[in-house]
Amino acid sequence: MSEVKKIATRESYGNALVELGKIKDDLVVLDADLAGATKTGIFKKAFPDRHIDCGIAECDMMGIAAGLAATGKVPFASSFAMFASGRAFEIVRNSIGYPHLNVKIGATHAGISVGEDGATHQCNEDIALMRTIPGMTVIIPSDDVEARAAVFAAYEYEGPVYLRFGRSAVPVINTDPDYKFEIGKGIVLREGTDVTIAATGLCVSGALEAAEKLSADGISAEVINFHTVKPLDTELLAASAKKTGRVVTAEEHSIVGGLGGAVCETLSGICPVPVLRIGIQDVFGESGPAGALIAKYGLDGAGIYEKVSAWMK
Repeated sequence: MSEVKKIATRESYGNALVELGKIKDDLVVLDADLAGATKTGIFKKAFPDRHIDCGIAECDMMGIAAGLAATGKVPFASSFAMFASGRAFEIVRNSIGYPHLNVKIGATHAGISVGEDGATHQCNEDIALMRTIPGMTVIIPSDDVEARAAVFAAYEYEGPVYLRFGRSAVPVINTDPDYKFEIGKGIVLREGTDVTIAATGLCVSGALEAAEKLSADGISAEVINFHTVKPLDTELLAASAKKTGRVVTAEEHSIVGGLGGAVCETLSGICPVPVLRIGIQDVFGESGPAGALIAKYGLDGAGIYEKVSAWMK
């Protein structure tokens, strides 16, 4: 059996920007002294006149992006998720969100898989932060294919968008030639009748692995990829919840305010069912190899399987 191809979505982000830059002259990319890590350095090499290194000044970068958007440019402002959503939150809220400017925020190195950089750099709160800003769209691609498509879709969308990318390589799972990315529309990757696993980002591949193991135990799990957490595909979520009667959320983010929070907020009003939230359990991260941390916090296929299996019993 051939090895599953793995690519970090931050790599996909950098490559997609170059592809987009070839056909869109109004695209401008900004970075905060992290072009090598965020992979916007690929764009800088191809289009040096359309890349702005703002230095270690994330708040200034967001302000510059807002100004560029106000002149008709389409800026992609890039930094680690901790800095793009955390350090610059007030500027993103007031200078980008409030006037609803056409700024795209490319946040890389999100979640626990940042690894050895430790708790200070492992942003497990960014989805929650960005969800609270009125009019902000929040997208978390699951693999290379989806990340590239998300960048193009974000460009075409009029308004602020938060794109969340990871540091570590993840399996390429969206190999269907008919794959289509649409903002705000979830994708059913596996049909099921006993439980719905709603996953996003890095945890989508793990959810598929878990569903396969659950099937061997006689449990039919439906797996839905919610690449857009805001706006959430409430229609698809409710339909699946009504069918299975139980919902599990899986995300590389705190269980507070992320996909799990969004799902509970939605279902409590239209289809109340039991919900199990798998994610970072209201704790800070720690330093360690990315793979080991993902396993320790139960976000891989084995971890999701064990939690769902125990819950179903």
